Amino acid sequence: MASQIALPLSPAGSGEPASIVIGSSNRAVAEALGAPENWPFRTAILHGPPRSGKSLFARWFAGHHPDAVMDDVVTFDETEIFHRWNRAQESGLPLLLVAGGERWDITLPDLRSRMGAALQLRIGPPDDALAADLMLSHAAQRGLALGEGAPAYLVPRMERSYAAIEKIVAEIDRLSLERQVPATLSIWRDALEAVQGPDQGRLL
Repeated sequence: MASQIALPLSPAGSGEPASIVIGSSNRAVAEALGAPENWPFRTAILHGPPRSGKSLFARWFAGHHPDAVMDDVVTFDETEIFHRWNRAQESGLPLLLVAGGERWDITLPDLRSRMGAALQLRIGPPDDALAADLMLSHAAQRGLALGEGAPAYLVPRMERSYAAIEKIVAEIDRLSLERQVPATLSIWRDALEAVQGPDQGRLL
């Protein structure tokens, strides 16, 4: 079973604290973020697929280390990143850079060499257990009762990505509210069809 770590902030519109679901695909990232004193040059770069929790990890880290995170770093000017790295070295404080996918093309030679020496953290694709736990977590955040057996039915039939998990839960919620019925097998199947096509929804 996956575990969870609490975020220092609550999501917008929610009275409940947000959390990050931890499984085999991101456990090493969570452990590394808990020990920045071990990072080379106290700098780490976080990569991961869309909707995999990179910004959630960044929020959690920022709650423990204020002004130590540059989220979506590829949108920043490289000179600004270089100056932030220098300030982190002078202060002895950690610096977490959230880069998104696997590739970050850096044109500034001095910055490229320094980022090459940083710790590279990568969130992998979700396995079955993490996909199921994420599905339940997304449903809980929506106040949605997925119904007994939903992850066991949905996980083997769905695209194995963080974005797909979130989309399917959102579609189940939409269909359940629209039809004013509980989320059961027919809703799960129709949600799969809507998100991934009819062949996936009808797969036995």
